[in-house]
Amino acid sequence: MPVSTHDLYTEPVDKSTWHVPMAGDTRFTWEYDDGRDRLLALYQKGKDKQWDSEKRIDWDLEVDPHNALGVPDQSLAIYGTKYWDMLSAQEIGELRRHSVSWQFSQFVHGEQGAMITAARIVESVPDLDSKFYSATQAMDEARHVEIFSRFLQEKIGMVYPINTKLQELLNETLGDSRWDMPYLGMQVLIEGLALAAFGVIRDITTQPLPKQILAYVMQDEARHVAFGRLALRDYYRQLSAAELKEREDFVIEGCHLMRDRIRGREIWTNFGIDPKEVDHLVENSPYMKMFQSLLFSRIVPCVKDIGLWSERVQRAYDDMGVLDMSKADLEALMGQDEEIAEKLDAERFAAEEAGRRAEVDAVIAAEASV
Repeated sequence: MPVSTHDLYTEPVDKSTWHVPMAGDTRFTWEYDDGRDRLLALYQKGKDKQWDSEKRIDWDLEVDPHNALGVPDQSLAIYGTKYWDMLSAQEIGELRRHSVSWQFSQFVHGEQGAMITAARIVESVPDLDSKFYSATQAMDEARHVEIFSRFLQEKIGMVYPINTKLQELLNETLGDSRWDMPYLGMQVLIEGLALAAFGVIRDITTQPLPKQILAYVMQDEARHVAFGRLALRDYYRQLSAAELKEREDFVIEGCHLMRDRIRGREIWTNFGIDPKEVDHLVENSPYMKMFQSLLFSRIVPCVKDIGLWSERVQRAYDDMGVLDMSKADLEALMGQDEEIAEKLDAERFAAEEAGRRAEVDAVIAAEASV
């Protein structure tokens, strides 16, 4: 009998659903012919690139839940501190498990938020081409929720509740009545940070299953961020200075929430360590500094591209130490995401084909020797 996800949470969570009040209008359009070529091309790509996680991902690959990513322990904020020295080898393995569980749990909660937000965009956005693409994104996000939840349940055996900072940003994103705010909160901030986090882990993990999962999810996510850029760049050119300032305030607050989210305070509480002290360790950890900087590699250039680039926004990013990320080439990064997924497919399926040929050759050789 399948284990309930509620039985795998590190602490009890409310078994009722989280209710976010509906906000804004539902918009129909009677114009079925007009559309922006680049958005329609993205919609076509969204249709062409649908895939089945049961067939594309090799779920038979074994995962050690106490070393699921195979990354150096320096990635853990307390490495080399007095807290690290107090842990046994078994406890270090358990810490690795909690760390991966926390990270992938936030991925699955964020992907559910993205699925719901995509559905909200279909409902509220005025343009048919945007409705078309958002419908394909809702399917993508459903697949991502399926994949991350399966990884947590079958391979890690532990789930963390949604981080309060992520929940706060989701609430603000979905609770705003203006149709562009789900784009800004989800497509630019939450998806942009998730995409960068996926990329860091994809590139450093030595384990094949998480590498497959993240490479294939990133292939979808690159399209989603491109969608947000295209839709908002057009719309924000029409807004007044006061309206743009409201969006900039939202971006600045959202980025601070995203920065605070990655500290993983819930993990340290479970190990009896004062989260405030770990905040200091996180801020001074060379690995975490690098990780935080890379996390904004997709958000900062996207915010600049859509036109929310006042001195206030630049000053906020400078204070966070990520202003230089505005120089990142989003098109090149997304092209790389596509290439990595396709290369991984080619290598995997070429190896499988070689294995099948070897089996056939062995059967032929055995029959010939009889």
